[in-house]
Amino acid sequence: MMNECIVGISGINAVDNPGPGVGLARALRDDRQLKVKIVGLAYDAMEPGIYLDWLIDKSFILPYPSSGKEAFIQRLAYIKQSYGLDFVFPNLDSELPLYSRYRTEIENLGIRLFVPEPEQLRLRDKDRLPDVAERIGIDSPRTVVVGSFRELPGVVKHIGLPVMVKGAMCSAFKAHTEKEAADFFSKIVSQWGYPIILQEVVKGEEMNVVGVGDGEGGLIGQVGIKKMWITSLGKIWTGVTVKNRPMLKAAETFVREYQWKGPFELECIVDGDTVYLIEINPRFPAWSYFAAGVGVNLPANTVRKAFGLPLTNGSDYEAGKLYIRYTYEAITDLDTFQHITIKGEN
Repeated sequence: MMNECIVGISGINAVDNPGPGVGLARALRDDRQLKVKIVGLAYDAMEPGIYLDWLIDKSFILPYPSSGKEAFIQRLAYIKQSYGLDFVFPNLDSELPLYSRYRTEIENLGIRLFVPEPEQLRLRDKDRLPDVAERIGIDSPRTVVVGSFRELPGVVKHIGLPVMVKGAMCSAFKAHTEKEAADFFSKIVSQWGYPIILQEVVKGEEMNVVGVGDGEGGLIGQVGIKKMWITSLGKIWTGVTVKNRPMLKAAETFVREYQWKGPFELECIVDGDTVYLIEINPRFPAWSYFAAGVGVNLPANTVRKAFGLPLTNGSDYEAGKLYIRYTYEAITDLDTFQHITIKGEN
């Protein structure tokens, strides 16, 4: 067992649209045999994780991924040299391409990663979901890629209402009328550009599975849940663990067929024995602490796998365990905010 591992975690924006970072920090703290220091990797001085000093030992502000490779890698090198950084969990869609594409350069700094390859990362593109679903043995809603506004009315009529209007990478809205579809279409194009994905709305229960692939076709672990209550932003607030065998088998097949390395979430709609693949997230979701809380500590075992350490025994879980998210207030000194604003670290 190594003496201590310094783990960087992004996505510590525990707000109304929470990132996974705070939950990952909690999961790592739960593994008492894994000696870690946790570094918060933030993009804004107001990210709440910066101020949770009982979870996060040190925080740094990173340049936005849009700043490009050089600024990003230089900042990671500075953190490595000034404080130490042995491993990073990138938890935001915007930064994953940088970590994936420049994995070799980052690992040459002495910082280990456990992330998908660039080609694997492209599987999350919504226009590829039907092919992925077919390959892993489940269904997918009718999906049409739209490249111009004039195609929209015909596609809406073809799919039928209501219809999901989605960006290729981000944003998804349920339209009940043609006008709503047009409004959502324009909104997404103005933010993210083309193409736009139109997708059939299928009926059933919302179920998700989180897991980690070892890069060799095997699963480090997985946990399935059913959403019971979601926020206006579509984030799970209350859920329950489930063992839907077709969904869990699809996750196993996904990891095996694509030799997936790193965390992932499959978002599904389940109607009886039919499982529809709705979305692939190539990272931990915001509810990931649920898995650790029911005995499957995926973040800790990811670190253990990356460093060749024995995995914890927790690979199974009970169905029927309840997850409830809640808000929490932390009080701290203004000095912390001023320090990270001025120096970029605290």
